Amino acid sequence: MSNITIYHNPKCSKSRQTLALLNEQKIQPTIIEYLINTPTVSELKAILKKLNLKARDLLRKKEAEYKALNLADDSLNEDDLLKAMCQHPRLIERPIVVHGNKAVIGRPPENVLEIL
Repeated sequence: MSNITIYHNPKCSKSRQTLALLNEQKIQPTIIEYLINTPTVSELKAILKKLNLKARDLLRKKEAEYKALNLADDSLNEDDLLKAMCQHPRLIERPIVVHGNKAVIGRPPENVLEIL
């Protein structure tokens, strides 16, 4: 098992490119297809801490669910946003690569090189 994990969506080109880049580096990461195996609120909190981001920074604002759930509402707190991401995982920005106590979003895919 690898000590590098990718939260992956195989239908996303950036996610596929990031996984390919890891493989080019001879890294076989643990792959979590987060649309199937959605992270819990506590797992998302741990990921956000490693990313040094807030929940709002991890939201995909162009997804239909973002608008439908009115997630632009500034009165929503971290827990509200995290619960929405758990219930609607398409809202989670992708891909996320975690290596130890560090993490990056693979947009662009080369970002992952910073934590290898």
